[in-house]
Amino acid sequence: MILNCLNPKFAKKFVLDYYFEMVQRLKFCVFDIDNDTYDLSDDDFLGELECTLGQIVSNRQMTRSLLLKNKRPAGRGTITICAEEITDTRVANFEVSARKLDKKYLWWSDPFLEFFKQTETGWQLAHRTEVVYNNLNPVWKPFRISLRSLCGGDVEKPIKVDCYDHHVNGSHELIGSFKTTLAEMQTGTHICPAEFECINPKKLKKKNYNNSGVICVKQCQVQKEYTFLDFIMGGCQFNFTIAIDFTGSNGDPRNPQSLHYINPEGYNEYVTAIWAVGNVIQDYDSDQMFPVFGFGAQVPPAWQVSHEFPVNFNPSNPFCAGIDGVVNAYCQCLPQIKLWGPTNFSPIINHVACFARQALRQNVAAQYFVLLIITDGVITDMDQTRAAIVEASRLPMSIIIVGVGMADFSAMEFLDSDDRLLRSPNGDVASRDIVQFVPFRQFHGNSLALAQSVLAELPDQVASFFNAYKLKPPNTLSVPEPT
Repeated sequence: MILNCLNPKFAKKFVLDYYFEMVQRLKFCVFDIDNDTYDLSDDDFLGELECTLGQIVSNRQMTRSLLLKNKRPAGRGTITICAEEITDTRVANFEVSARKLDKKYLWWSDPFLEFFKQTETGWQLAHRTEVVYNNLNPVWKPFRISLRSLCGGDVEKPIKVDCYDHHVNGSHELIGSFKTTLAEMQTGTHICPAEFECINPKKLKKKNYNNSGVICVKQCQVQKEYTFLDFIMGGCQFNFTIAIDFTGSNGDPRNPQSLHYINPEGYNEYVTAIWAVGNVIQDYDSDQMFPVFGFGAQVPPAWQVSHEFPVNFNPSNPFCAGIDGVVNAYCQCLPQIKLWGPTNFSPIINHVACFARQALRQNVAAQYFVLLIITDGVITDMDQTRAAIVEASRLPMSIIIVGVGMADFSAMEFLDSDDRLLRSPNGDVASRDIVQFVPFRQFHGNSLALAQSVLAELPDQVASFFNAYKLKPPNTLSVPEPT
């Protein structure tokens, strides 16, 4: 409470957990308090603001007019809300080698390292390197570990490193271990590495035992990475494109059995998916204008099959105003087209990729593109789609696929390469996983769960892409420089 002030600046900070994939609604109410009671019913109501946490973080600092209960302006009063992220986003970049490790099988070992964080309950695994086969003087690939995982952000906190000989059956044999701190490892350079003796406890009593090898830390460089919120608060905009499947397998929209049949409440699975994903994404798109395309239908006036037509039939301006406008354009489009086929994804993926490629040339993290494809069936142009996705993986772009109906979606799950990166037919490997697929039937009409499932991976995809390309948020003055 601030006394006798018409322009108060409140010092109280509210700490909230932020979830990109959810619409987190907030209400701020302002009162004039003239007594010592906690009951606000006897105090003067000055106005309120309803918004989402997404709107606040996408603006970083947001000023809006206060409204009365009837939604009319509460005089000239305004409220300004600021947001900042409170988390340690530092990572440690390592280059590590070893020399003269013990032989564990005849004349060789297959060594790998494990880094452990000290916790109240014991040692917790933070990172495991790859295995270097048949080598007593291994050089591991450069790797990174977040400071939260490695030492809780405390550079003087003990860290344990174990060196193992890899066994295929999982019964790995300890070569040796040592304890150190991040501060000690940071002293290492390529010219003068920080060296640590690997000690095997079972060999300590042996005569003339010195060590089981030496681990050399050639680089341990700590840097702060930009987070997803850094990019959003720094002015990065989402460009949300929707692609709708109008192939004949959906069924006649006039038939209640059709996936495109709109029930008396104005819904079908396509509309529900649009609302579920769009409700979250729209808070991060400043102009609220969304391009919407259809594919697999015969369109007027020539009635040729198109795999990339604007549902508002305006090629020069395929944008719809808000998610309401998207749904209205979809509903108005249905009676004007003939559902046909085949089901081709590559044209619309390449269309969005073209704009993402142009954005990448700006050399700043100003735009990220999200393509939502809603479909009922099996992809016809699988090879071309794989090639398009692999190419798009190198662009600021993600693809969300929602499968509606009861079709076999195993091909879609193949594109959502969670286990291994997708390959194009010519063997080219995707640089990252950018596809998230979910079958609508899995959520039984629960649009909140649907949105959370398909959007949960997006923040990491955005941050990892821009950090990998060393692209900064456009408004770097409002975001601290990583050091």
